[in-house]
Amino acid sequence: MRSRGTIVAIIIVITVILDQVLKIWVKTGFYLGEDMPIFSWFHLLFIENNGMAFGMTIGSKLALTLFRIVAVSMLIWYIHSIYRIKAVPAGYLACLAFITAGAAGNIFDCVFYGLIFDNPMPPQVAQLFPAGGGYAPLFMGKVVDMLYFPLFSFTWPSWIPLVGGDHFLFFQPVFNLADAAISCGIFVLIIFYHNYVLSPAALRNLSPDGNASVGEDR
Repeated sequence: MRSRGTIVAIIIVITVILDQVLKIWVKTGFYLGEDMPIFSWFHLLFIENNGMAFGMTIGSKLALTLFRIVAVSMLIWYIHSIYRIKAVPAGYLACLAFITAGAAGNIFDCVFYGLIFDNPMPPQVAQLFPAGGGYAPLFMGKVVDMLYFPLFSFTWPSWIPLVGGDHFLFFQPVFNLADAAISCGIFVLIIFYHNYVLSPAALRNLSPDGNASVGEDR
């Protein structure tokens, strides 16, 4: 089962690298708020978020980032504990790998981006490793988002209560590759592999068809 462990490692490494390359390219090539239409339904729109809920203090953000680091560490431990077990489908491991990689990608932004980038006013673009130092201390960086899919829009008929005459746009959130990896990993896991969300000990007692059996490759 070493090949499965290699595949998991490749998924995590490639996803994190692609996420960071895209973020660094956007951060150093776009000014904040710049919108580049690729298609009518897909734009690159550079925004940043603090990586925390509205109203959280700096201390709360630090605690949340540390919690995320612990969570990723636990995911890595969990994957390492189960990847040799025969009963564990490769798809389940792939889902966990994408979730882990996505979480790690956004953690990197929060931990390091404040140190390695400046944050100029538009239309200037950020510099990597600026001479004057970064815009925030360690753990206080902002998460870079850029993927925007305004798939369709319309105006609600005036006769509809509450929303009549309002403009509706689907889909409004702006996100990044790490967010997509987390969302897709969780979605596929819930739909196809929710029965395998068990402890390593419980997974060792499952056969590939879900019946009790011990099976693990060393």
